[in-house]
Order: sequence, then structure tokens, then C-alpha cells
Amino acid sequence: MRTAEEYRAKLKAMRPNVYMNGQLIGRDDPVLAGGVNTIAETFDLARDPAHADLMTAVSHLTGKRINRFCHIHQSPEDLLKKQEMTRFCCRLVGGCIQRCMGVDALNALSVVTKNMDEQLGTQYHQNFLKYLTQYQEEDWVGNCAQTDVKGDRSLRPHQQADPDLYLRVVEKRADGIIVRGAKAHNTIAPYADEIIVVPTRMMTEKDADWAVAFAMPADAPGITQVIRVTNYRRREQLQSPLTRYGSADSITVFDDVFVPWERVFMCGEYPFAGQLASLFATYHRHSYTGCKPAITDVLMGATALVAEYNGIEKAPHVRDALAELVATAELVYGTGIAAAVKSVKASSGTQVPDIVFTNVARYHAGINVYREHEILAEIAGGLPATLPPEGDFYNPETGGYMAKYIMRKQGISAENQHRCFRMISDLLCSAHAGVVQVAGIHGGGSPIMERIAITGQYDLESKKQLAKYLAGIEE
Repeated sequence: MRTAEEYRAKLKAMRPNVYMNGQLIGRDDPVLAGGVNTIAETFDLARDPAHADLMTAVSHLTGKRINRFCHIHQSPEDLLKKQEMTRFCCRLVGGCIQRCMGVDALNALSVVTKNMDEQLGTQYHQNFLKYLTQYQEEDWVGNCAQTDVKGDRSLRPHQQADPDLYLRVVEKRADGIIVRGAKAHNTIAPYADEIIVVPTRMMTEKDADWAVAFAMPADAPGITQVIRVTNYRRREQLQSPLTRYGSADSITVFDDVFVPWERVFMCGEYPFAGQLASLFATYHRHSYTGCKPAITDVLMGATALVAEYNGIEKAPHVRDALAELVATAELVYGTGIAAAVKSVKASSGTQVPDIVFTNVARYHAGINVYREHEILAEIAGGLPATLPPEGDFYNPETGGYMAKYIMRKQGISAENQHRCFRMISDLLCSAHAGVVQVAGIHGGGSPIMERIAITGQYDLESKKQLAKYLAGIEE
């Protein structure tokens, strides 16, 4: 397993192909430090003996101890451990741990490549296993590039005016394929080792050129990343763990990128495109049953703390608000547990979480995102939105006023009051807070997608038969 230092060194050595605000930047640029710091925690924790059981697993391929973020789930217990690990890591960094994208893509590919080989006689699963072995040995960080830019949403890939609005195969050669297009919303891509591409939707026979899956180094020739970064507000005096972390997202452009056949996991097998797209979503939504409760934990803790500092911790409306947050966090987490317990084993040996329970959990997480932030805003009051900049608390001319008038409950220092409200301002009012809220709704699939998955998989017919039985309807 890699160290955080080795991970950082690898990033620094990669080919510069990341653009931000019109400038080409290196992966060691300070603007990316928040995201890099987040991923670095996954290496440090895995090497800590105190967390070995949670953060590591034994590879089913090599029998070696590996980072759990590289593991293919072999049992319900593996899914439960992954969920617990995700919640633990996300609490530590105060938000998304981000590395789940890679492990979720790997697990989906392990299932679908095996299905294709069994039904079509292809060699994709062997390609995948060789790639997976290297991925685990190198302890890589992967971004899953799934979402195409899509163009006109009412049209299929082959119907678009510009065929590149979905990533596609433009040439097949003896040694590999040439791909062109772009993938959007690629969280972690600027500081990932690998870009793992999977389809975004079901495909028809006419869409075969767009039914493609592969993996390439994030700095491979022809790949360009245009990124957006959000970090919590910079601190000069009140340094805190929360402000060490951040995230970045990329529109990843593939401009006639050559992909060798050994790194190709689907090429034209359109009936399996939807299966792979759906299965990645299932694994990723199950990861949300760990990360989303962790984010609720953060908001819950901030709500309870500011209520105490305001002297209203025993007020009935505060207790009701905290109970609502508890119910949301543990409902999502508990349904994720149910998805693991009710999981099934695919022919590849990979454990697949229950689709209905997974989507029910992610749906409840998504529709409660703004409500959770609303609760924190209600209990905290207006100060997070109007809190003067940090410098005013340390200016000799104004610092005394700030320390005097930020005081609330007696016995709590001005600095701790300041720290509390500065953190809540970051959680509610910063640019990063806005990104977190929107990502909480759409990441892993919007609520409408979960509803579609739920109704598509749930056995409603048996419920109709139950209703007929109880009503005495005979057919």
C-alpha cells in the first residue's frame, strides 16, 4: 500500500494537463491542496494499525493486504465494512472522501465484464482482472467518468447533431481503439491516477459506437481536464481540521485518445451498456449510505453545538430539530445496512447490494439535503451569513469589540464562539457549501433516477395480488 507522500510525489510527476481559469497548473498547485489532503487521509488511515480492519482488506486475486478502496466486495460483510469505512472517513474530513468513485466503478466492471464473457465469449473480464491486479498493487486512486455532456437530452447518442457529445469510439485498430468526447462532473479527476470510463445510459444498436468502457492514466496523451475547485475559506488565524479539505471537478476531454485493448472493458456491446451504467450507480449510491449520514453527522454536531453556545440546547424546538437529523442519518445508514445484508453474489463472485434498498436510501438522502442545512441555519441564527471577516477579530482597533459582542452563553470563550460560527459560516454560506448542497442532490443520481430504479425493480405485482386477496377479488 502507498503512503500519502508517495501519492503526492506521483501527482507531482504527472504530465500537466489540468486547466483552471485559463491557466495550465500542476497537480502540486496549492489550489488543489484541499482535494489532495482529502485523498491523502485514505493512505494514512490504511497504514495505521488501529484502523487496519476497517481500512484494509485481503485481495481475492493475490491474497495480499490492500487498501479497501481498491477491493472487490466478496461478501455482505465487505459491503458493510465499506459503508462503515466511508462514514468514518467522511466524518474525519467533514465531507466527501471522494475515493469511493474508483472502487464503485471497479466493482461494477467486475460483474459486467464477467457477464459479457459468459454470454458473448469476449475477453473483457481477463482484461479487467489484469488491470485490477495492477490497480491493487499500485494502490491507485481512480475517478469514474460516467456522465456524458449529452447535448439534446431528448435525443439518443447517435441522433445528436455533434456525435462527440457522448464519448465514442472513432476507430478500432489491431492494438486498441481511438476515443473522442468528454465526460462531465468528474470529481477527484485532477488528483486521480486513473480515469475509469463507463457508459452513462442504456444504448441501442445504433448507439454501439458509444457503448464503451476503459481505463487510462489521468495524464495520458489526448486527455485534457478543465476544472473547478472549491475549498473552505482560507484561514489566517483560526486554523481548523475542516479547512484543510476541499474538492475539484473536471470536464475531462478525450481528443482522439488511444486506448490499448488490454485496458478496454467494453467496445460496442450495447446491450450491456445500460447494465454497467446502472450497476455503477447502484454501487455508488450504496457508498452514499455511508458518506451522506457522515455529512448529516457534521451538520447535527454543529446544530447541537451552536444551540448549546446560544443557551437554547434544552428548548423543545431544538430537540425536535436534532431528532429529525438523527432520523435522516440513521434511516439512510440503516437502509444501506439492509442493502448489504440482502445483497446477492454475481457470477464473478462480486457482492451486489440490493438495488431497491440502495435506491431508497439514496433517495431519502437526496431529498433531505436542503432540509438539513435549513435546520442548522434556523438554530444558528443569522450570524453565519453576516459574520465579519476573520481579520476584524485580530485588528487592534476592532478585535476587542468583536470579542465582546460575539459572546453568548457565559463560560464559553470568545474564541470558541468565534470558531463555532466561523465553521457554521463555512458549512452554510461558503462557495464550497453551495457545491456540497447541489452535489448532495445530484451526486450518484438525482432523486428522479432513484425513483425510476425503485419502481423498476420493486415487485408491485405481488402487492396488487395482496390487495386483491384482502378485497376478495378473484380472477
